[in-house]
Amino acid sequence: MFTGLITDIGRVAAVDEHGDRRFRIETRLDMAQTALGASIACAGACLTVVAKGPGFFEVEASAETLSKTTLGDWREGRKVNLEMALALGDVLGGHLVSGHVDGTAELRARRARGDSIVLNFAAPAPLGRFLAPKGSVTLDGVSLTVNDILEDGTQSCDFTVNIIAHTAQETTLGEIAVGDKVNMEIDVIARYLARLLDQRG
Repeated sequence: MFTGLITDIGRVAAVDEHGDRRFRIETRLDMAQTALGASIACAGACLTVVAKGPGFFEVEASAETLSKTTLGDWREGRKVNLEMALALGDVLGGHLVSGHVDGTAELRARRARGDSIVLNFAAPAPLGRFLAPKGSVTLDGVSLTVNDILEDGTQSCDFTVNIIAHTAQETTLGEIAVGDKVNMEIDVIARYLARLLDQRG
């Protein structure tokens, strides 16, 4: 589990095709204290460390992961939000994040509001039912609060989030451009609540 609070912005240093796709990611995280097999959220996707060294680690992504996330488009030089998995007793500063990406959302517009930036995303329509004003959503691994639901249509659900200057500086969301896609994870509580309601008919 994760919190959606980013601890480093890594950089894709190499991409290798050998069945599954392997990424080498440069990082300032302490790899000496990170075990092989550990989980790291990379742009919100929970991935397993399969190799490591001073200043880098490597992860592999299956065809399923590549098809459901933005990882299929990653190239050398790509900046990636990183978060180590929670340890028992850690402070939960964001919200519970599983690292299981539900789909991708596309940035439709961005505008300044004071020192903050308002981002307008379009999510796949089936995910719209899990979004609520003032509810939680994870975008590229960042825990955010949904400001508004602008439109809930048959093709997509448009919603907005607000990022403060600190978030813009300490995550990749500060550089996102219109048309860019981000990994999206719905709130885990909303997921299970919807499942229970569906079972009840």
